[in-house]
Amino acid sequence: MARDELENAVESIRQAADAASDDEARDRLQDQATKFDDYADADRGPDHGQLARHEHILNDIADDEGDDVESNIEDALESISAFRETVEGV
Repeated sequence: MARDELENAVESIRQAADAASDDEARDRLQDQATKFDDYADADRGPDHGQLARHEHILNDIADDEGDDVESNIEDALESISAFRETVEGV
């Protein structure tokens, strides 16, 4: 199910937050996890533009943190990409 992919992304982002060494990165990741959790529960999920913005934020954090954070973010991005395939439009 498409919503399962968003839930998988939430879990991966939370794991990345737990692994983050920087407080700001941890806060940003927790914010991203909350937003994806909201999307997973919403009647209507995010559109392509919203997903692209989130992907950009996650990639920035992954580049800055590296290691376990980057690995967990890559897992989240895979889930987001799988969800994105189900979104109509672009």
